[in-house]
Amino acid sequence: MRLLRRSNTGEFSLTEDLAGDETIPPYAILSHTWGADTEEVTFDDLTNGTGKDKLGYKKIWFCGEQAVQDGLEYFWIDTCCINKANKAELSQAINSMFRWYRNATRCYVYLSDVPTISVTSNRRKKLTRLWGSDFRKSRWFTRGWTLQELLGPVSVEFFSQERRRLGDKSSLEQLIHEITGIPKTALQGTPLSHFSVKDRFQWIGSRQTKLEEDKAYSLLGIFDVDIPLRYGEGMASAFKRLEEEINKLSTYIQDLRITDPRDDKKRIEDTKGGLLIDSYRWILENSDFQRWRDDHQSRLLWIKGDPGKGKTMLLCGIINELSKPMSQTHQLSYFFCQATDSRINNATAVLQGLLYMLVNQQPSLVSHIQKKRNPPDKSLFEGVNAWVALSEIFANILQDPNLNRTYLIVDALDECVKDLPKLLKFIVQQSSISPRVKWIASSRNEAHIEQRLQLDDSGIRLSLELKENAAQVSRAVNAYIDYCLSELPEVKHDTLLQDAVREKMQQKAIGTFLWVSLVIKELKEARAWEVLQILEEVPTELKDIYRRMIEQIKQLPRQYPELCRQVLSTVLATYRPLHLQELHALSGLPTKVQDVNQASAAIVKMCGSFLTIRDGNVYIIHQSAREFLSKEARHDLVTCGTGNIHQSIFSRSLQVMSRTIRRDMYSLCTLGYLAEQIKPPDPDPLAASRYPCIYWIDHLCDWNPSSSADNKVDLQDGGAVDSFLRQRYLY
Repeated sequence: MRLLRRSNTGEFSLTEDLAGDETIPPYAILSHTWGADTEEVTFDDLTNGTGKDKLGYKKIWFCGEQAVQDGLEYFWIDTCCINKANKAELSQAINSMFRWYRNATRCYVYLSDVPTISVTSNRRKKLTRLWGSDFRKSRWFTRGWTLQELLGPVSVEFFSQERRRLGDKSSLEQLIHEITGIPKTALQGTPLSHFSVKDRFQWIGSRQTKLEEDKAYSLLGIFDVDIPLRYGEGMASAFKRLEEEINKLSTYIQDLRITDPRDDKKRIEDTKGGLLIDSYRWILENSDFQRWRDDHQSRLLWIKGDPGKGKTMLLCGIINELSKPMSQTHQLSYFFCQATDSRINNATAVLQGLLYMLVNQQPSLVSHIQKKRNPPDKSLFEGVNAWVALSEIFANILQDPNLNRTYLIVDALDECVKDLPKLLKFIVQQSSISPRVKWIASSRNEAHIEQRLQLDDSGIRLSLELKENAAQVSRAVNAYIDYCLSELPEVKHDTLLQDAVREKMQQKAIGTFLWVSLVIKELKEARAWEVLQILEEVPTELKDIYRRMIEQIKQLPRQYPELCRQVLSTVLATYRPLHLQELHALSGLPTKVQDVNQASAAIVKMCGSFLTIRDGNVYIIHQSAREFLSKEARHDLVTCGTGNIHQSIFSRSLQVMSRTIRRDMYSLCTLGYLAEQIKPPDPDPLAASRYPCIYWIDHLCDWNPSSSADNKVDLQDGGAVDSFLRQRYLY
């Protein structure tokens, strides 16, 4: 990239070709419509000192003058900063153009066909209508290349024929939206990857380019893809190659997807009752956080705290805050580890999830995956070598000079149950190498994690423990208590009772958000006169609350304690959260019910506050609850041993699949549909068997049939597995 520079004498000169964004100083950039070729100042004109008599020279003078007024020494104009005689340079420039506009400090749009006229102040409204009408009809909105020049930069300012400022992309947003039909969110800087391929193609609409192929080439930056330029191939061929590259890109991105962390974040927030600004605002004023955010050398921040201290919701708040000023020159990727879900509880999944969000925002980064596997092949991210491939790809991406400045956030390192040492080593290495990337990681206060993170001058340790941030955490928990009380029907209209409850909860919460959440859940079922009594009885320690919940389950009438035991033991033994229908089938709940979902939800509700339901899926309320159930309460839940639970789930899985699966489950009547093209019918015939179809073999492996001679028959010829495979699976 060459930049223009204006000397003190008013002369313009070109810099040498600058390589790498780190070496490019702040600059302004011009967006305009070209006149006749003979009117524009060219690269040769500038190098030879000619072209001052051309009409286009006024645009160079304007851009240089405006840049100086804005405190910028350098600027760039497409007519004269590219040596178009050099085909390789031209191709590279066109493929880089969107990034150059995006990275510009200021973009000046010069509208040569929008005049303004000086009039007296009492006619100012009429003047606005005059230039507004010309603005709507400006040729600038009809040209292909100006689309990326509108969407790429953060700051886009519009100037009239007389070089008077008319406004910017923000102040003229409604008018630009009406003229172009482009969504306001796109004009506001939402990453273009968030919009569908179809929508982005529509934006080019009836725009025209001088060379027909350029109508396709002008979209390269909009889709963040590179293709070789072949002038003379025709517009149809150019669009065909562009669409092929977009489809290939989409396949690579989909192959990375094991979960969408954005959906995980929303689920977590909704499950925990929503994200309160007052519960995390304190972190923004914390000196350690500010040092990490503002100091170029501080690239790694570790947030630690005991169970229930609000680490995950704190990170959700940080993500929201980092997203607010996010422009297209910055990006944010995050991942939530969850020990209870085998898909997202390992180091490989963490890298895969972070990569998925990165390439979604900056698709050109897929080139690093293409170097490892072209054409796309999902097997690259599976098997024993997946970590090796992913870590190499990720490391190369983090050192890519075209990578936008990036924040990477990993929540709950302690819930990464497989290959955590590898992940910690990778984070330490990469946070030391790449100055363009900043990391945040959270976990419990565990010595082995702190030791492996090797925190030094380039990292900051931030603790959420009360002894280090007592005042801030207490205020955050108190804000959460106030919010919860405002939602409590039996309390919110009784000021005296509300004050008494608030005082008691503040005394007993001890800076633990989870304690407040568990207690509020119980209070929602209580009468007003019971509230204070319950608060007196509730212990302050989480484990004591869990023990109390187990005792309450044991005291349920009739067969409900056993049904709760079946549900809890099944949830503990499965490898991902279950849908209500899956839970009903695998835990052996009564079948004579009118509505399976309602019946299952009723039993889940009886399981104390250990479980919660979100979008029909059942989750353990917190990792600390899972640990309590699988250790201290194990003998209450798994009376016959863990192996028997796996055997039970395995057997019921075979029964469910034998009963439900058949050819053409969705009655598509033809082969070849992609899974993402299929909308499941309602009711979904696979609702109860989706989990068994994938995991029945895992439960068979985790069950130890050698412990019982009676069970060996299931694995013999004519046994349950043999019969299922021959009669149902293989038809």
